[in-house]
Amino acid sequence: MLKFGKGVVKARFFILILASVLFIPSVFGYIHTRINYDVLTYLPKNLDTMKGQDILVDEFGTGAYSMLICEGMSEKDVSSLKKKVEDVDHVKSVIWYDSFADLSVPMKSVLPKKVYDAFNSDDSTMMFVIFDTGTSTDETMAAVKAIRALSSKQVYLSGMSAIVTDTKDLAEKEVTVYVALAVLLMTIVLMLFLDSFLVPFLFLISIGAAIIYNMGSNILMGEISYLTKAIAAVLQLGVTMDYSIFLWHSYQEMQQLFPDDHKEAMARAIAATLKSVLGSSITTIAGFVALCFMSFTLGLDIGLVMAKGVVIGVIACVTILPSLILVCDRLLLKTKHRNVIPSYPKVTDFVMKHYKVFVLILAIGILPAAYCQAHTSVYYRLDTSLPNYLPSVQANTKLKDEYGLGATHMALVSRALSQKTINSLTQEMENVDGVKSVLSLDSVIGPSIPMSMVPQQIRDTFESANWKMLIINNKYQTATNKVNAQCTKLEKIIHSYDPNGLLVGEAPGTKDLIQVTAHDFAVVDSVSIGLVFLIIFFVFRSWTLPFFLICTIEFAIFINMGIPFFTGTKIPFIASIVIGTIQLGSTVDYAILMTGRYETERCAGKTKKEAIWIAHRTSFRSIIVSAGSFFAATFGVGMYSGIDMISSLCILMARGALVSMVVVLFILPSMLMVFDKVIIRTSRNFRKAGIKN
Repeated sequence: MLKFGKGVVKARFFILILASVLFIPSVFGYIHTRINYDVLTYLPKNLDTMKGQDILVDEFGTGAYSMLICEGMSEKDVSSLKKKVEDVDHVKSVIWYDSFADLSVPMKSVLPKKVYDAFNSDDSTMMFVIFDTGTSTDETMAAVKAIRALSSKQVYLSGMSAIVTDTKDLAEKEVTVYVALAVLLMTIVLMLFLDSFLVPFLFLISIGAAIIYNMGSNILMGEISYLTKAIAAVLQLGVTMDYSIFLWHSYQEMQQLFPDDHKEAMARAIAATLKSVLGSSITTIAGFVALCFMSFTLGLDIGLVMAKGVVIGVIACVTILPSLILVCDRLLLKTKHRNVIPSYPKVTDFVMKHYKVFVLILAIGILPAAYCQAHTSVYYRLDTSLPNYLPSVQANTKLKDEYGLGATHMALVSRALSQKTINSLTQEMENVDGVKSVLSLDSVIGPSIPMSMVPQQIRDTFESANWKMLIINNKYQTATNKVNAQCTKLEKIIHSYDPNGLLVGEAPGTKDLIQVTAHDFAVVDSVSIGLVFLIIFFVFRSWTLPFFLICTIEFAIFINMGIPFFTGTKIPFIASIVIGTIQLGSTVDYAILMTGRYETERCAGKTKKEAIWIAHRTSFRSIIVSAGSFFAATFGVGMYSGIDMISSLCILMARGALVSMVVVLFILPSMLMVFDKVIIRTSRNFRKAGIKN
């Protein structure tokens, strides 16, 4: 370790030059990494809904679809707009009345009543727009923008592609502000908590470089989700800032031992930091690795990017940061100031005096907290996380209010099914609660129009070489219990006519998402706890310390995730899965730091009370600075973001850091006091030191 530290010190100028050069490919990679704004694409590919999407693309040449509502327009204007929409790149077809008959013929005399009612309201009419590219492809999003630009009148474009487009625009607009807020708030916190005005900027330069390298290397993954892009920078800033603080404190300690040789002091500080940082970072990495075990591969996306970010952050901490500190050594001396945070020895005395009360709080509170966490309401509907002023949200509201429409499904059945069978299938599906109409080729054209007169474009919309498509309009909204029950009934009906039939659409996909993530929550929770348990076990050679430390942090997680239960706040589904493992992996370090010092002092012969008092007293400032930094990096983003999925994640992470800090400072030392004898008997390091009581 010392040899590595001396090598870094010797090569400090080369390291800074190399770090600067690496910015070029990293920025290129960052700019050219594609961002995926459709979370449903991360569902397992073996699900029927995902297979159905592939069939739509491969067999029908159809990827996405939208409803285009035209309000207060004459039939002639609507027809003119329809032609313009059809000319937009990647619009495969647009279905409206003039797709079947001339405008001179009244709609009601040609269209069956259920078809007329499905596409018309009192003051508006609706087109069915079909794209030849996927829901969240760049081409589809460009087509959505082009369609919106075609008319200055009241035109509303609904559907997942419109939601994805608005999500992209809003996220790209806000992401720079996220980083700026995180940097500003963290700079303020570090200036207050550290003893130099300059060193926070060196920290941010070092971590900023690590963030750019990490985000640039994402190009090797092909694409990342917009959630990953939005939170990765601030999360990496928050979880890796500790390592920079460790190095700075270690360097200050070594300067006292080597006051006349700052290079030697830094070499030894690097060696000392590397040991502590490796142990600390492993638990954080383990938390992110646990996300990779999700079958909903958004977890894999976030987990890989963040695990990679922590590794790069550690490397930057022991190479770039020490090089910057040595180069700016004289300036650092000139910008020193007094610590703002006092020692607060009275807090330690208070904890030691009332330790039984704090253990009692844990014993009484952990089960109710776990209950509240388990019963916190979550939402799965994606447009719920977006502001009401966005065009896609307004369009979906219009669709619901004026047409009574919620989610639109598509049923895919074998083309070999007879017309009689299709009619029977249609009638049975229309009897399912919430279904307003089922539109197939025959139901759209009606009995009055011979099949030979049906335009080929319309035939291609509803039939392919192997499949027939039926469009199911219903009044239930996506991600509700009613629509989920409806999808289950529809699937059973479809399978009774065609065992290989499929139900496709946003609502069936979201229903699968609910089932998949319920399973993923249990898996991620178990994997993260198991990995962290093993790491703590090998660090302390103890069977009981991992249990006590994880129990402490899990209590903090239960409190954090249970607060929305009391406030009646719904949180996004992804938060219920990832927050627990992120909070565990990133804040269990607080507990490890205090426990490590307790072990050191106890093995050195101190009494139980003395060891815990010293451990609490010496860890107090570091834990507050660490939690404060994490809070600063995420809180501003949570308060600012207009995308609730991002806002909720960041607020939960910010609050989780503070809750973990409080629990570790008050409950962990109390547990060490109560269970000291048990810990000694079940921990190898204590037994080797000859500690008996």
